[in-house]
Amino acid sequence: MEKIPTIGQLKQLVAHMQGVIFPDFYPAVARPDLSLPEAFWAEVPEIARLLNTDVDAVLHNDPAVTDRGEVILSYPLTFAMVHFRTAHALYALGVPRIPRMLTELAHSRTGIDIHPAARIGESFCIDHGTGVVIGETAIIGNRVVLYQGVTLGAKNFEYDAEGRPLDVPRHPILEDDVTVYSNTSILGRVRIGHDTVIGGNIWLTQDVPANSIVLQSTPEIRIKNKI
Repeated sequence: MEKIPTIGQLKQLVAHMQGVIFPDFYPAVARPDLSLPEAFWAEVPEIARLLNTDVDAVLHNDPAVTDRGEVILSYPLTFAMVHFRTAHALYALGVPRIPRMLTELAHSRTGIDIHPAARIGESFCIDHGTGVVIGETAIIGNRVVLYQGVTLGAKNFEYDAEGRPLDVPRHPILEDDVTVYSNTSILGRVRIGHDTVIGGNIWLTQDVPANSIVLQSTPEIRIKNKI
């Protein structure tokens, strides 16, 4: 019978990773009693490298940041990405259950929902973070910035002969140096070209060429005296 990991074991795993990756800010914590592949532990240096590029991306993109410690200890991106990058490495090794459980722990605390199978490059930045959704087959390049409420989702589903949804590529591809502003939904297997900026509150279901700016028309605003 498969042994289901406890929440305590998963939290210990995250605490162990935090202590290894950010030793100046988190205490050393022993590995949890989980049967994880040795190949995963060999991946930890790469996970650490990627996470440190994520921290640097926040420093580069947010003028409100004072130092690395502030990002590491208080930004929801860092908490979510420790869970995601750990989960993604385990998912790639075929470890069941634990990857999704890890990302849901981060989701419940930060409001950032990233499927462990998504592929995310280095120097990834989510500002604020609440309500961000990144689907299973999404591919995100390097130096991508997302703001709160962004959804990288599926437009629709394909079904097999028995009516079950097929697990096929159905989420967006964001190339390098893309910025997506708040409350925008990008749906389907569309490709957003590199160095593109997508404005807020946009519903996007088509490819966008590189070096583009995507905006919607400004609605008419009327201000009246309420008396």
